[in-house]
Amino acid sequence: MGFKSLLKKRKRKLGRSEDRAQSGSENQKLNSFTKRAFLIASGQGMIISILGARLAYLQIKEGEKYTTLSEENRINVLMLAPERGQIVDRYGVPLALNTRDFRAVIVPEKTTDIKSVLVKLKKYIPLTDGDIEQVLKTVKRSSRFTPVEIVNNLSWEDVAKLEVHRPNLPGVMVEVGNIRNYPLKDTTSHLVGYVGRVSEKELSGAPVELLPGYKIGKTALEKKYNDLLKGQPGQRDVEVNAVGREIRDLQRENALTGERLTLSVDAEYQRFVQDSLASHQSASAVVMDAHSGAIYALASYPGFDPNLFVDGIGVQAWNELLYDPAFPLTNKAVTGQYPPGSTYKMVTALAGLEAGLIKSGTTHHCPGHYDLGNHRFHCWKRGGHGRVNLTEALAQSCDTFFYKVANEMDIDQLKAVSLRLGLGQELGGILPEEKPGFIPDKDWKKRRYGEKWQAGETIVASIGQGYVLTTPLQLATMTARLVNGGKQVNPWLVGFEDEKPMFTTEWPQMDISSEHLDIIKRGMDSVVMGPTGTARGSRIADPKYSMSGKTGTAQVKRITTEERARGVRRQEDLPWNLRHHALFVGYGPVENPRYVCSVVVEHGIGGSSAAAPIARDLLLEIQKRDPASTPLKPNGGLSTARNTSDRVRKG
Repeated sequence: MGFKSLLKKRKRKLGRSEDRAQSGSENQKLNSFTKRAFLIASGQGMIISILGARLAYLQIKEGEKYTTLSEENRINVLMLAPERGQIVDRYGVPLALNTRDFRAVIVPEKTTDIKSVLVKLKKYIPLTDGDIEQVLKTVKRSSRFTPVEIVNNLSWEDVAKLEVHRPNLPGVMVEVGNIRNYPLKDTTSHLVGYVGRVSEKELSGAPVELLPGYKIGKTALEKKYNDLLKGQPGQRDVEVNAVGREIRDLQRENALTGERLTLSVDAEYQRFVQDSLASHQSASAVVMDAHSGAIYALASYPGFDPNLFVDGIGVQAWNELLYDPAFPLTNKAVTGQYPPGSTYKMVTALAGLEAGLIKSGTTHHCPGHYDLGNHRFHCWKRGGHGRVNLTEALAQSCDTFFYKVANEMDIDQLKAVSLRLGLGQELGGILPEEKPGFIPDKDWKKRRYGEKWQAGETIVASIGQGYVLTTPLQLATMTARLVNGGKQVNPWLVGFEDEKPMFTTEWPQMDISSEHLDIIKRGMDSVVMGPTGTARGSRIADPKYSMSGKTGTAQVKRITTEERARGVRRQEDLPWNLRHHALFVGYGPVENPRYVCSVVVEHGIGGSSAAAPIARDLLLEIQKRDPASTPLKPNGGLSTARNTSDRVRKG
């Protein structure tokens, strides 16, 4: 074989080898491409499938919803104001409830010119320029989608006019809501309080506060328990047509009604107490259970109609209340701070007994005055009471006896006993308006005036004058602790939050000698039942019932020598607002004290003449009604069932 032949053969072998190598590389590339293409195609297929499934869900399942949304976005999302919880008395009698209310509102985002719409609205319903300005002011601090109240308490005729002309009033619609109502009016005005619109200072940022008709508690129980009473807002998604008329509800989440409060108060008896106080220009009273602390009546006269405040009181009505010299807006039963006068003598007596300064048989002579240094302290009885023991001193309210006891003790001893009996402090804050009163001590005077406490100031304090200040609520509590065996009872008003108990009837025993308490009770019994007692003229005539107590007169202004020279010799000769206050604290029945009361008649001159007769009527009536014999139950034992939609949210 020649060289050329071998060379050709060699080339053919190399060529076949290169072809095989190239073919293998191409096959490898082809296989790799096929796998990538498969993975990509599979991913694309999955994505298309997911998108297809989602598209099918949106078109089939949610198609109607999104079709509606796409039609000019005609979905109104409305917040639903909750219904406020009721307040009822111990028998289920409503003291604060809600009544149906029709009101016109405007949704800012549904109109381009709010003012022009409101001007048009004046043609159909009563609307003043002031109302329009108020609406425009409210709109500025509200979100565009929140309805703003224009006017409420619409009549059926007004509602019909609005519905007919709504196409020409873009953004305006009629809402059905509730308005707070107080059926007993002034009888419970200071006890229950009232609601009103949320002011700018009271805004917390919660959207519900801007809803038409939404109110919050402003005073008394409505304010103290606002968080329980206010409920929780709901939401309503509604479809409307091109002119804003509602077509259907798409979704609804009901508002939750506020809690119902059941009080210890007896509404009928509360009215009786209020009417009893009306014989005077200004007075207050508290009646409570000596053992449980339940308040059966808490009244302040004069009162006011709280319904005036629900929608905003007029200027004239407000000024009449504001400038009334009897202060009808003030709850004197918890806010009024008065010198307790001789009703404080039980405190001085107990302090003297505990300090060992006196016993039941201790006597002091009363010549009608007591001299300390170069100062003379007069007894109320000009000729004096002669020699009297503690029981007689309480019965006849002898000032001199207590002057002598006080001169042997320290003011801080009086304060310690006062605090134990519930004076000079808030008693659980049963109402937000409650004041603490005041019991002085040596340190206080040093801080306040930079002066040392004087012995004469203790003498003045011993008969409830000087710096000593108490409230009618505190005086009733003091009396309860004195006659219930020394239990540290505190007053309360709210018995149940719906079904949940909010009170206790178990109170700790105070470290007070039962013997000392019995001595003081004998003195209080003699005030009414004794032949020389200052309240003997106010005994209960019916032998089935009885009462005891203590009169008090708190000096407002001393008649000066100059005034006496002008002929001003009696309290009746002074202007009404300068006369003494009249007080009485009492309990009944005598043998087994159950009910206690305190009565303060502002500028009533004398406790025996003005306050004691009222207390007699109150204690007689409460013993007849005997509410303590009926256990307190939620809603007074009436049905507490409520509409399911009130308590359950629906989708």
